[in-house]
Amino acid sequence: MKTTKILLITLLGTLLATQSAMAAKKVVRWKLAETWPTNFPVFGDTTKNMAKMVKEMSDGRFIIQVHSRNKHKAPLGVFDMVKAGQYQMGHSAAYYWKGKDINTMFFTTMPFGMIAPESYAWFYYGGGMELMEKVFARHNMLSFPGGNTGNQMGGWFKKEINSLADLKGLKMRIPGFAGEVLAELGAKPTNIPAGELYTALERNTIDALEWVGPSLDLRMGFHKIAPFYYTGWHEPAAELHFMVNQRAYKRLPKDLQEILKVAMKASAYDMYAKSVHESGKNLATMSKEYPNIKIKTFPEDVMVALRKANEKLIGEFEKKDPLTKEIIESQRKYLKQVRAWTEISDQAYLNSAK
Repeated sequence: MKTTKILLITLLGTLLATQSAMAAKKVVRWKLAETWPTNFPVFGDTTKNMAKMVKEMSDGRFIIQVHSRNKHKAPLGVFDMVKAGQYQMGHSAAYYWKGKDINTMFFTTMPFGMIAPESYAWFYYGGGMELMEKVFARHNMLSFPGGNTGNQMGGWFKKEINSLADLKGLKMRIPGFAGEVLAELGAKPTNIPAGELYTALERNTIDALEWVGPSLDLRMGFHKIAPFYYTGWHEPAAELHFMVNQRAYKRLPKDLQEILKVAMKASAYDMYAKSVHESGKNLATMSKEYPNIKIKTFPEDVMVALRKANEKLIGEFEKKDPLTKEIIESQRKYLKQVRAWTEISDQAYLNSAK
């Protein structure tokens, strides 16, 4: 009888320990909607890396399933799906949402603004994260940097841009504040998802487009239709972003919240490094295998007009909303401070190393 009692107590202890371990191992399952097509390089690699790190660091307690636009069928609907809680997370570009909230676009990039290292410094140490939180909290979301492309090219054009007159009536795919600037100069900007860009260019729905840079442009085949490839002005540091449904995030245990933040930050940095690598590699391929591509810089009068239009519009946007003004002032002040260092460090080195 005594032996049976001991066995029962041992069995009960084992059962309780197993139940406790199972409770501790409770798996949280999330879905992430991304704007990009299935297996889209660089951008899509970022979400896969993030989900892999989350799973490994949580020892399998936190699983994030990535749904590309091929799955959810709404590449520019990610904002609404995450806001509503249909998806716990999203990966896209904040300036796609300017029609829903004008303040979202400032967190991707701004024409003639900060380059990638300056932008990351602003986000993490210059108040950028706090301002982004203010904007997205209005929509039941959190937003985190989700990977930078670095300085983007100014776009692919079917015809050479020789003067301001060539911008009049130009139908161009270009999102964000840069679209507002070009519209000021008589162009007709529009936004089209990545999977539809080649067809739109081929069918003359648009006359020009900007996408990213050599890291992603070469595989898209734009050079077959529009051989004039212009250097950039509009996106000196295009930052993608992770959106997280606020209620879903608050329900996570504290350790999983931290794991998620670390994974997002690490995968974002990896995307920046990969973007630089792929752009260097693909530019070399372009030069060697596609001599029809003509790399150009916009004429001086065009650049002067773009700068003037940009400054005019920023002045107008500052008056729209107190939070808009706060964001613009923060970026302006931080850029002035950090650019002084960039000029005597990286820029001075590059100028002297030619």
